[in-house]
Amino acid sequence: MRECRVRGWIVLRWFRVVAVAEACSWAGLLVGMFFKYVTETGELGVKVFGPIHGALFVLYALGVVLCAREAGWSRGTVVLGLACAVPPFTSVWFERRMAARAAAAQPA
Repeated sequence: MRECRVRGWIVLRWFRVVAVAEACSWAGLLVGMFFKYVTETGELGVKVFGPIHGALFVLYALGVVLCAREAGWSRGTVVLGLACAVPPFTSVWFERRMAARAAAAQPA
């Protein structure tokens, strides 16, 4: 039982790191797109943050699936988690929501 709780904690911790990193990469990509399309001063930001954000997006989706298996999330929660990968910064909101739910479920 303890091993299962430790593994679950590790998965949720990894998910937190990936969710925050995905949100930060979104910010970098948005700044890069601003410079590319609004100021038209170059596309370096998009070239740098585009692939980074793409990789973190995939890791976030994988994290949702792994956490769902570990924590027993419902299908609706999984769909919400995957949908939160699309709008900027909602991955952090979803991660915080799931962390609060996990903390509330812990025995005192």
